[in-house]
Amino acid sequence: MNTKLLTLLLLILFFSTAQAQHNYPTILSMQERARVIDEILEERLQTILPPIMRKEGIDMWLVISREYNEDPVIKTMLPATWLAARRRTILVMYDQGEGKPLETLAVARYDVGTGFKSAWDKEKQPDQWQRLVEIINERNPQKIGINMSTDWAHADGLVVTDYEELKAALGKKNSTKLVSAEKVAVGWLETRSAREMAIYPQIVRIAHEIIDEAFSGSVIHPGITTTDDVVWWMREKIRELKLTTWFHPSVSVQRGDSESFDHLRSFSKRPEKNVIMPGDLLHCDFGITYLRLNTDTQQHAYILRPGETEAPEYLKVAFKNGNRLQDIFTNNFKEGKTGNQVLKESREAAIAEGIKPSIYTHPIGYHGHAAGTTLGMWDSQGGVPGDGDYPLHLNTAYSIELNASTFIKEWDKEIRIMLEEDAYFDKDGVRYIDGRQTEILLIPRVSKINTD
Repeated sequence: MNTKLLTLLLLILFFSTAQAQHNYPTILSMQERARVIDEILEERLQTILPPIMRKEGIDMWLVISREYNEDPVIKTMLPATWLAARRRTILVMYDQGEGKPLETLAVARYDVGTGFKSAWDKEKQPDQWQRLVEIINERNPQKIGINMSTDWAHADGLVVTDYEELKAALGKKNSTKLVSAEKVAVGWLETRSAREMAIYPQIVRIAHEIIDEAFSGSVIHPGITTTDDVVWWMREKIRELKLTTWFHPSVSVQRGDSESFDHLRSFSKRPEKNVIMPGDLLHCDFGITYLRLNTDTQQHAYILRPGETEAPEYLKVAFKNGNRLQDIFTNNFKEGKTGNQVLKESREAAIAEGIKPSIYTHPIGYHGHAAGTTLGMWDSQGGVPGDGDYPLHLNTAYSIELNASTFIKEWDKEIRIMLEEDAYFDKDGVRYIDGRQTEILLIPRVSKINTD
């Protein structure tokens, strides 16, 4: 057989095989997911929450919601088979003291899963608020936390009507015990349990595999496929895997043209639909939701030109600047430092090394943009008041989101390497939950074949 023909056949065989191999972790049935979610919730209520309440000096925490107007916190406490609160649902968490389990009650007509037992018999006490007052008087807490917060929407879920009716029911004496539970709410939302962190790598791996397949020759055909086509392929793939997403993905292009990078276009407005061409640098922003945990990932791919087997050196250098910025930034994480401190230190160190940084990292977990320490925003590089002043705590997860700008002489313009990877912060520092991108993905994938 002709050597060139044999080489061509080998390449076709390799590419068709390579593009088809995507090893997704096992995805649980809906029934199994519900079991895992409920088990984790019960564990968290008895292990994660009591130390947080004691640290903040709050011995009773009330989470109050009405159906279809749910507090962001209550959504994380409902059993997996509940999609919303029922009527008015009042959850009571009372710290009985060291050595005793946290008491978890529902002032509701129903048990709220197995974690919160119903403590209201409407036939005996028709008034739900008065039943809550009875529970409070029986336990005599010193501080009653309620979800009101200026800095975190996640901890500001108590609506005006419920707040006013609660105060009226409590009366003057008990109302003086009401305090903001924002740090309890944030602590509950930001702290990851050991079991969650055993599961999280599998969730991030699924997201990585979807990106790997989306940014491959099995999906992208240069000259035909548009960025919008890839976006909708990702949405379809999520549904095919019986998963959901918390935001609509985006796919954008940087190339050797006259168009300059625009923050608003990249972070606020959806990128325009572009036909993907050889020589393009692709970027995606993508996240999934599974077992109540979220991912948020940004990666890059390069479309090989005819005759190329790797990305151009100038793009590799730019990408290394992005990885170096990640290292500078995560090395500055330290328990007790505020987000604004870490942001300032990291920017100064990066600039000293000749890197042009932009850092906009956020917590991740039960929400995509989650509660906890904010470390910059793309339009607030001088610091973020409020949640940027909040200190870092151990056992918390973050989307390490940032970009490094590099001037590309060959394109006569500046490009951004926009990276985002989910990471975990504990006593050993920051580690990426399922690794990070250190090389630009190539489309099509290239294999070294000996044709001698």
